[in-house]
Amino acid sequence: MDLPRITHHGAADGVTGSCHRLQITPDQALLVDCGLFQGEDAAGDDTLEQHQVTFPVHDLLAMVVTHVHIDHIGRLPYLLAAGYQGPIICSVPSARLLPLVIEDALKIGFTRDERMIRRFLDVVDERLTPIDYNTWHTVLDDPGHTVRVRLQRAGHILGSAYVEADIAHHTAGTRERIVFSGDLGAPHAPLLPAPKPPYRADRLVLESTYGNRRHDDRRNRRQRLKAAIDRALANRGTVIIPAFSIGRTQELLYELEGLIHNAPVRSDGTDWRNLEIIVDSPLAARFTAVYRDLKPHWDAEAHKRLRAGRHPLAFDNLYTVDDHDEHLQTVDYLARTGRPAVVIAASGMAAGGRVVNYLKRMLGDRRHCVLFVGYQGAGTPGRAIQQHGPDGGWVDLDGERHTIRARIETISGYSAHADQKGLVDFVRRMRRPPHTIHLVHGDPTAQQSLRRALEAWAEEAGHALTVHAATPDPP
Repeated sequence: MDLPRITHHGAADGVTGSCHRLQITPDQALLVDCGLFQGEDAAGDDTLEQHQVTFPVHDLLAMVVTHVHIDHIGRLPYLLAAGYQGPIICSVPSARLLPLVIEDALKIGFTRDERMIRRFLDVVDERLTPIDYNTWHTVLDDPGHTVRVRLQRAGHILGSAYVEADIAHHTAGTRERIVFSGDLGAPHAPLLPAPKPPYRADRLVLESTYGNRRHDDRRNRRQRLKAAIDRALANRGTVIIPAFSIGRTQELLYELEGLIHNAPVRSDGTDWRNLEIIVDSPLAARFTAVYRDLKPHWDAEAHKRLRAGRHPLAFDNLYTVDDHDEHLQTVDYLARTGRPAVVIAASGMAAGGRVVNYLKRMLGDRRHCVLFVGYQGAGTPGRAIQQHGPDGGWVDLDGERHTIRARIETISGYSAHADQKGLVDFVRRMRRPPHTIHLVHGDPTAQQSLRRALEAWAEEAGHALTVHAATPDPP
């Protein structure tokens, strides 16, 4: 066996289920992420077996978390059930957010027994090892090897990181730097500093979610967001935005606060300052509160707003919906009255959660708009609405067929993922770029397109580079 060796137990031939293993010696390894499979990546109704951890855990020195989205940490309960007893290394913000995500995942997929959940979270809390960005953390130091990991800002969601693993082989007198990108954020994303590439990487495991696309720039996407809401004001309808509770929701609130702050009164007398922005997700509200607590990790632009006395995540027009009865009343009120509003609700791919109730009531009404601002995985209701909605199609929601008459819009620029240019720039701006890149976390079309773009850059730069799509490790 050639060592160190990288194997993939998720997100190799799909977008979700990120889980990558770095085998350093025959009996010592690192694990980077351990996420759930979603959409078409999920194996039909038998996801329980699919999510079981079948790879060895006894030799894991540590699990390193890139960020706390469920497709990167959702298999943590399965990992611990398989016997993993080591540390869970993550950034300082991720250590605040991870227990909230896991608690929600347990309630949805395992149990609602509060005592059992609390016992599990206590175990997780004991294992969490938060480390500061740009700080080396030693996970192994013996006569054969020294292995250190370092987290750098990835700009995807608060706390997100890419992982540098530095491996010194004392016997051979060599050193290798292997980088796992996690999910890289788009430049100029609200609230978060843009990711900066590492100085060097010998090998790189690189995400490719948007490897075949280019995003709108921030000014254009903000204008398109404003235009969609202006139409809702004119139509007396609701803009429904399916968004994940962490990351996308907070970025949208930040942008909406800016639009409301700068909006003039419209010629028809309607006023953005009277527009209700509704976050219908208790989990999103909890995440937003943590985001507010973690202001030191915001970017310079956000701090400028704070110094001006503005509150980007707690403004006057913002309302949160907590309990289920209030949620049902809100859906009914907006569907009946036609009061203009913006509703942000999970899940981001419309595969479940409260957003489904809004869609059931409003998809058939032309006054309303469904606005997608993130990736819609193949096999999800969000992808079906996105594809078939503009042609007056239909979508299956909870086993019922719903005709789509509402306006359907997509703003790709709000993706929390880097596009093809951002991914290529991450590689080419390294002072010592990698000789090998493993593409993960993307569908085949995206991976092939990114591979061609990376090979074209390497040829032009005269850099020897091998790029290949990762393949899943057999169970």
